[in-house]
Amino acid sequence: MRTDDEPREPVAASDDAIALMRSHLGGLLRDSYPEIAALDPASRLGEVLARLTLALDAAQAGGDVSAGFKADLIGAVPRLRRYAQSLTRHGPDADDLVQQTLLKAWEHRRQFVPGTSLPAWLFAILRNGFFNGRRKHRLEVPDPDGTHAAGLANAAEQEHKASLRDLQAALDRLDSAHREALVLVAVEGMTYEAAAGVIGCPAGTVKSRVSRARDRLALDLDYAVGGP
Repeated sequence: MRTDDEPREPVAASDDAIALMRSHLGGLLRDSYPEIAALDPASRLGEVLARLTLALDAAQAGGDVSAGFKADLIGAVPRLRRYAQSLTRHGPDADDLVQQTLLKAWEHRRQFVPGTSLPAWLFAILRNGFFNGRRKHRLEVPDPDGTHAAGLANAAEQEHKASLRDLQAALDRLDSAHREALVLVAVEGMTYEAAAGVIGCPAGTVKSRVSRARDRLALDLDYAVGGP
């Protein structure tokens, strides 16, 4: 018997549809989480980031890390905050999760393989930390996923139908695993293969989940979805 997690064909939207869903819904979803736009330097995460930046400067001067590693790590913080927010659904918890991720990335910096994707490595650390925390503390979290969205073509013509409230409600109705695949591929811009590495499943399963999430959103929001 086939399950929702098994690959199905056809699943992929056109490149134009993927680009459109990223630019349109990605913008809407960023607007729905305005606290992610600016980090308070006086917050715990802001203080950790400041100390980490100094440590990275010293490590770079000593040849312990490359300039690219430092730039990419600091540059990934907004994306990490957005992904953490989609998992925890709570701003302070999300920033705590990002703080733990950054500290673990610093602690294990020598395990990163140059030439591979640093954001994917960081996303995997964050995701593992989230689920390990749930198991340890038995936290009740609504959805272990990435709550961003996609799969829409002709979005400009239909934009009036996608209020943030309607969009968030439609996202909340998605299966959590499908939402997670959606945020990684459609909003964070990862390939199916890279997202599969973060989630820990075959790339075909990621494609299937993205397609199912896209189809469900299209149904709920009454959009026209780009075909294969």
